[in-house]
Amino acid sequence: MRNLIPSWVRVPVVFFIIFGLVEYFVDSADQPAFIEQPIVLLFLLLILLVLIAMEGIIASVDNILYQSLDEEAKVRYDAKRSKAPQFNWIKKTYIKLLGQKPVEEEHEIILDHNYDGIKELDNNLPPWWLWGFYASIVFAAVYLLRYHVFNGPNQYQELEAKIAQAKIDIEEYKKTAKDLVDFNTVELLTEASDLKAGQAIYELNCVACHKADGGGGIGPNLTDEHWILGGGIKNVFKTVSEGGRAGKGMIAWKQSLKPAEIAQVSSYVLQFQGTTPAEPKAAEGDIWVPDDNE
Repeated sequence: MRNLIPSWVRVPVVFFIIFGLVEYFVDSADQPAFIEQPIVLLFLLLILLVLIAMEGIIASVDNILYQSLDEEAKVRYDAKRSKAPQFNWIKKTYIKLLGQKPVEEEHEIILDHNYDGIKELDNNLPPWWLWGFYASIVFAAVYLLRYHVFNGPNQYQELEAKIAQAKIDIEEYKKTAKDLVDFNTVELLTEASDLKAGQAIYELNCVACHKADGGGGIGPNLTDEHWILGGGIKNVFKTVSEGGRAGKGMIAWKQSLKPAEIAQVSSYVLQFQGTTPAEPKAAEGDIWVPDDNE
Protein backbone atom coordinates (compact mmCIF):
# COMPACT_ATOMS: atom_id res chain seq x y z
CA MET A 1 0.00 0.00 0.00
CA ARG A 2 1.50 3.33 -1.08
CA ASN A 3 -0.93 5.82 0.40
CA LEU A 4 1.81 7.05 2.71
CA ILE A 5 2.94 9.29 -0.18
CA PRO A 6 0.09 11.14 -1.97
CA SER A 7 -0.41 10.36 -5.64
CA TRP A 8 -0.23 14.06 -6.51
CA VAL A 9 3.39 13.90 -5.34
CA ARG A 10 4.29 10.56 -6.92
CA VAL A 11 2.95 11.28 -10.41
CA PRO A 12 4.75 14.62 -10.99
CA VAL A 13 8.02 13.28 -9.58
CA VAL A 14 8.02 10.20 -11.82
CA PHE A 15 6.83 12.20 -14.85
CA PHE A 16 9.53 14.85 -14.56
CA ILE A 17 12.21 12.21 -14.04
CA ILE A 18 11.11 10.63 -17.34
CA PHE A 19 10.88 14.08 -18.93
CA GLY A 20 14.45 14.86 -17.85
CA LEU A 21 15.75 11.57 -19.22
CA VAL A 22 14.02 12.19 -22.56
CA GLU A 23 15.53 15.68 -22.78
CA TYR A 24 18.96 14.27 -21.98
CA PHE A 25 18.94 11.46 -24.53
CA VAL A 26 16.99 13.08 -27.40
CA ASP A 27 18.99 15.41 -29.65
CA SER A 28 16.74 18.47 -29.87
CA ALA A 29 19.12 21.32 -30.78
CA ASP A 30 18.30 24.55 -28.92
CA GLN A 31 14.63 23.88 -28.27
CA PRO A 32 13.08 21.41 -25.83
CA ALA A 33 12.63 17.96 -27.33
CA PHE A 34 8.83 18.08 -27.16
CA ILE A 35 8.83 21.26 -29.29
CA GLU A 36 11.54 20.24 -31.75
CA GLN A 37 10.06 16.76 -32.23
CA PRO A 38 6.24 16.51 -31.76
CA ILE A 39 6.45 12.72 -31.47
CA VAL A 40 8.26 13.25 -28.16
CA LEU A 41 5.28 15.29 -26.89
CA LEU A 42 2.92 12.45 -27.79
CA PHE A 43 5.21 10.00 -26.00
CA LEU A 44 5.28 12.16 -22.86
CA LEU A 45 1.49 12.58 -22.89
CA LEU A 46 1.12 8.82 -23.23
CA ILE A 47 3.46 8.30 -20.28
CA LEU A 48 1.46 10.81 -18.22
CA LEU A 49 -1.82 9.04 -19.02
CA VAL A 50 -0.25 5.69 -18.11
CA LEU A 51 0.98 7.09 -14.78
CA ILE A 52 -2.47 8.50 -13.95
CA ALA A 53 -4.12 5.20 -14.91
CA MET A 54 -1.63 3.28 -12.77
CA GLU A 55 -2.33 5.54 -9.80
CA GLY A 56 -6.06 4.89 -10.19
CA ILE A 57 -5.52 1.14 -10.37
CA ILE A 58 -3.14 1.18 -7.40
CA ALA A 59 -5.56 3.27 -5.36
CA SER A 60 -8.33 0.76 -6.09
CA VAL A 61 -6.09 -2.19 -5.18
CA ASP A 62 -4.97 -0.41 -2.00
CA ASN A 63 -8.57 0.13 -0.99
CA ILE A 64 -9.47 -3.52 -1.66
CA LEU A 65 -6.46 -4.72 0.34
CA TYR A 66 -7.27 -2.33 3.17
CA GLN A 67 -10.84 -3.59 3.37
CA SER A 68 -9.55 -7.17 3.52
CA LEU A 69 -7.45 -6.47 6.63
CA ASP A 70 -8.68 -7.40 10.07
CA GLU A 71 -9.40 -4.65 12.56
CA GLU A 72 -6.05 -4.94 14.31
CA ALA A 73 -4.12 -4.66 11.03
CA LYS A 74 -6.22 -1.65 10.02
CA VAL A 75 -5.38 0.07 13.30
CA ARG A 76 -1.67 -0.54 12.78
CA TYR A 77 -1.84 0.72 9.19
CA ASP A 78 -3.80 3.83 10.16
CA ALA A 79 -1.29 4.57 12.92
CA LYS A 80 1.61 4.22 10.49
CA ARG A 81 -0.13 6.42 7.96
CA SER A 82 -0.86 9.13 10.53
CA LYS A 83 2.87 9.41 11.29
CA ALA A 84 3.81 9.84 7.63
CA PRO A 85 4.27 13.37 6.25
CA GLN A 86 0.92 14.55 4.94
CA PHE A 87 2.03 17.92 3.56
CA ASN A 88 -0.47 19.70 5.79
CA TRP A 89 1.58 22.89 5.53
CA ILE A 90 0.46 23.29 1.92
CA LYS A 91 -3.17 23.02 2.93
CA LYS A 92 -2.66 25.45 5.83
CA THR A 93 -0.84 27.94 3.61
CA TYR A 94 -3.61 27.75 1.03
CA ILE A 95 -6.30 28.41 3.66
CA LYS A 96 -4.27 31.27 5.12
CA LEU A 97 -3.86 32.90 1.70
CA LEU A 98 -7.60 32.73 1.16
CA GLY A 99 -8.20 34.58 4.44
CA GLN A 100 -11.63 33.00 4.87
CA LYS A 101 -13.42 32.02 8.02
CA PRO A 102 -13.99 28.30 8.62
CA VAL A 103 -17.50 27.10 7.88
CA GLU A 104 -18.25 26.67 11.56
CA GLU A 105 -17.39 30.36 12.17
CA GLU A 106 -19.28 31.86 9.25
CA HIS A 107 -22.16 32.88 11.52
CA GLU A 108 -19.89 35.66 12.82
CA ILE A 109 -19.68 37.42 9.44
CA ILE A 110 -23.20 36.91 8.04
CA LEU A 111 -24.75 40.23 6.93
CA ASP A 112 -28.32 41.19 7.57
CA HIS A 113 -29.19 40.97 3.90
CA ASN A 114 -31.42 38.11 2.97
CA TYR A 115 -32.45 37.43 -0.60
CA ASP A 116 -34.97 34.61 -0.79
CA GLY A 117 -33.00 32.70 1.82
CA ILE A 118 -29.63 33.51 0.26
CA LYS A 119 -27.37 35.25 2.78
CA GLU A 120 -24.18 37.21 2.20
CA LEU A 121 -20.88 36.85 4.06
CA ASP A 122 -18.73 39.85 4.96
CA ASN A 123 -15.41 38.21 4.01
CA ASN A 124 -12.22 40.25 3.91
CA LEU A 125 -10.25 40.49 0.73
CA PRO A 126 -7.89 37.52 0.31
CA PRO A 127 -4.42 38.37 1.70
CA TRP A 128 -2.71 37.29 -1.54
CA TRP A 129 -4.82 39.78 -3.50
CA LEU A 130 -4.40 42.54 -0.90
CA TRP A 131 -0.61 42.22 -0.73
CA GLY A 132 -0.43 42.04 -4.52
CA PHE A 133 -2.39 45.31 -4.67
CA TYR A 134 -0.02 46.96 -2.19
CA ALA A 135 2.98 45.69 -4.17
CA SER A 136 1.56 47.22 -7.38
CA ILE A 137 1.23 50.59 -5.61
CA VAL A 138 4.85 50.43 -4.47
CA PHE A 139 5.96 49.42 -7.96
CA ALA A 140 4.01 52.30 -9.52
CA ALA A 141 5.63 54.81 -7.12
CA VAL A 142 9.13 53.52 -7.87
CA TYR A 143 8.41 53.49 -11.61
CA LEU A 144 7.09 57.08 -11.48
CA LEU A 145 10.19 58.34 -9.68
CA ARG A 146 12.63 56.35 -11.80
CA TYR A 147 11.33 57.21 -15.26
CA HIS A 148 9.29 60.41 -14.90
CA VAL A 149 11.14 62.31 -12.19
CA PHE A 150 14.74 61.18 -12.58
CA ASN A 151 14.45 60.59 -16.36
CA GLY A 152 15.53 56.95 -16.50
CA PRO A 153 16.28 55.47 -19.93
CA ASN A 154 13.20 54.66 -22.00
CA GLN A 155 12.78 51.57 -24.13
CA TYR A 156 14.17 53.26 -27.25
CA GLN A 157 17.34 54.34 -25.44
CA GLU A 158 17.73 50.86 -23.97
CA LEU A 159 17.34 49.34 -27.44
CA GLU A 160 19.95 51.66 -28.92
CA ALA A 161 22.36 50.85 -26.08
CA LYS A 162 21.86 47.11 -26.59
CA ILE A 163 22.38 47.41 -30.36
CA ALA A 164 25.59 49.38 -29.81
CA GLN A 165 26.83 46.78 -27.33
CA ALA A 166 25.87 43.98 -29.72
CA LYS A 167 27.99 45.55 -32.46
CA ILE A 168 30.96 45.72 -30.08
CA ASP A 169 30.41 42.09 -29.07
CA ILE A 170 30.22 41.00 -32.72
CA GLU A 171 33.50 42.74 -33.55
CA GLU A 172 35.17 41.12 -30.54
CA TYR A 173 33.80 37.74 -31.58
CA LYS A 174 35.08 38.14 -35.14
CA LYS A 175 38.61 38.59 -33.82
CA THR A 176 38.64 35.01 -32.55
CA ALA A 177 36.15 33.41 -34.97
CA LYS A 178 38.37 33.28 -38.05
CA ASP A 179 36.05 30.95 -39.95
CA LEU A 180 33.54 33.79 -40.29
CA VAL A 181 35.84 35.47 -42.80
CA ASP A 182 34.62 35.87 -46.37
CA PHE A 183 35.49 37.78 -49.55
CA ASN A 184 34.23 41.06 -48.09
CA THR A 185 35.90 40.83 -44.67
CA VAL A 186 39.18 38.99 -45.38
CA GLU A 187 42.38 40.83 -44.55
CA LEU A 188 46.00 40.05 -45.34
CA LEU A 189 47.46 37.91 -42.56
CA THR A 190 51.00 38.72 -41.44
CA GLU A 191 51.39 36.64 -38.30
CA ALA A 192 54.11 34.00 -38.59
CA SER A 193 51.75 31.27 -37.37
CA ASP A 194 49.19 32.09 -40.09
CA LEU A 195 51.82 32.20 -42.84
CA LYS A 196 53.32 28.91 -41.67
CA ALA A 197 49.86 27.30 -41.73
CA GLY A 198 49.29 28.79 -45.21
CA GLN A 199 52.62 27.37 -46.39
CA ALA A 200 51.64 23.89 -45.21
CA ILE A 201 48.35 24.12 -47.10
CA TYR A 202 50.12 25.43 -50.21
CA GLU A 203 52.73 22.66 -50.19
CA LEU A 204 50.04 20.03 -49.78
CA ASN A 205 47.57 21.28 -52.40
CA CYS A 206 49.13 23.88 -54.70
CA VAL A 207 52.73 22.87 -55.45
CA ALA A 208 51.73 20.48 -58.24
CA CYS A 209 50.37 23.34 -60.37
CA HIS A 210 52.26 26.43 -59.14
CA LYS A 211 55.59 24.87 -58.00
CA ALA A 212 57.15 25.29 -54.58
CA ASP A 213 58.62 28.72 -55.39
CA GLY A 214 55.42 30.00 -57.07
CA GLY A 215 57.00 30.09 -60.51
CA GLY A 216 54.06 28.36 -62.16
CA GLY A 217 53.59 25.15 -64.10
CA ILE A 218 50.13 24.03 -65.07
CA GLY A 219 48.94 27.02 -63.09
CA PRO A 220 50.08 30.63 -63.61
CA ASN A 221 53.16 32.32 -62.19
CA LEU A 222 52.44 33.79 -58.74
CA THR A 223 55.54 35.97 -58.49
CA ASP A 224 54.87 38.62 -61.16
CA GLU A 225 52.41 41.52 -61.22
CA HIS A 226 50.07 39.91 -63.73
CA TRP A 227 46.82 38.36 -62.49
CA ILE A 228 44.13 36.58 -64.46
CA LEU A 229 41.33 37.14 -61.93
CA GLY A 230 42.78 40.03 -59.98
CA GLY A 231 45.37 40.30 -57.24
CA GLY A 232 45.25 41.43 -53.63
CA ILE A 233 44.00 39.42 -50.69
CA LYS A 234 40.31 39.77 -51.55
CA ASN A 235 40.62 38.58 -55.16
CA VAL A 236 43.06 35.79 -54.30
CA PHE A 237 40.78 34.63 -51.48
CA LYS A 238 37.81 34.60 -53.87
CA THR A 239 39.77 32.73 -56.57
CA VAL A 240 40.99 30.05 -54.14
CA SER A 241 37.53 29.73 -52.62
CA GLU A 242 35.41 29.76 -55.80
CA GLY A 243 37.94 28.38 -58.26
CA GLY A 244 39.45 29.75 -61.46
CA ARG A 245 38.00 30.23 -64.91
CA ALA A 246 35.20 27.82 -65.82
CA GLY A 247 36.47 24.76 -67.67
CA LYS A 248 40.22 25.46 -67.41
CA GLY A 249 40.90 27.03 -64.04
CA MET A 250 41.65 25.43 -60.71
CA ILE A 251 38.94 23.83 -58.59
CA ALA A 252 36.97 25.60 -55.87
CA TRP A 253 38.81 24.85 -52.63
CA LYS A 254 35.91 25.94 -50.42
CA GLN A 255 34.73 22.33 -50.53
CA SER A 256 37.80 21.08 -48.66
CA LEU A 257 39.29 24.14 -46.91
CA LYS A 258 37.78 26.25 -44.16
CA PRO A 259 37.51 30.04 -44.68
CA ALA A 260 40.32 30.60 -42.17
CA GLU A 261 42.55 28.17 -44.08
CA ILE A 262 41.76 29.88 -47.39
CA ALA A 263 42.73 33.21 -45.82
CA GLN A 264 46.02 31.68 -44.61
CA VAL A 265 47.01 30.14 -47.94
CA SER A 266 45.95 33.28 -49.84
CA SER A 267 48.13 35.40 -47.58
CA TYR A 268 51.03 33.00 -48.12
CA VAL A 269 50.58 33.10 -51.91
CA LEU A 270 50.95 36.88 -51.84
CA GLN A 271 54.38 36.42 -50.19
CA PHE A 272 55.67 35.26 -53.61
CA GLN A 273 55.16 38.73 -55.08
CA GLY A 274 58.48 40.22 -56.21
CA THR A 275 60.49 37.02 -55.68
CA THR A 276 62.53 35.30 -58.39
CA PRO A 277 61.59 31.66 -59.08
CA ALA A 278 64.00 29.16 -60.62
CA GLU A 279 61.93 28.60 -63.79
CA PRO A 280 59.34 31.38 -64.05
CA LYS A 281 56.39 30.81 -66.33
CA ALA A 282 55.47 33.56 -68.78
CA ALA A 283 53.16 36.20 -67.37
CA GLU A 284 49.43 35.70 -67.86
CA GLY A 285 46.58 38.11 -67.39
CA ASP A 286 46.82 41.84 -66.74
CA ILE A 287 48.90 43.93 -64.40
CA TRP A 288 46.81 44.44 -61.33
CA VAL A 289 46.70 47.81 -59.62
CA PRO A 290 45.00 47.88 -56.21
CA ASP A 291 42.39 50.50 -55.43
CA ASP A 292 41.77 52.20 -52.10
CA ASN A 293 39.66 49.29 -50.78
CA GLU A 294 42.27 46.56 -51.42
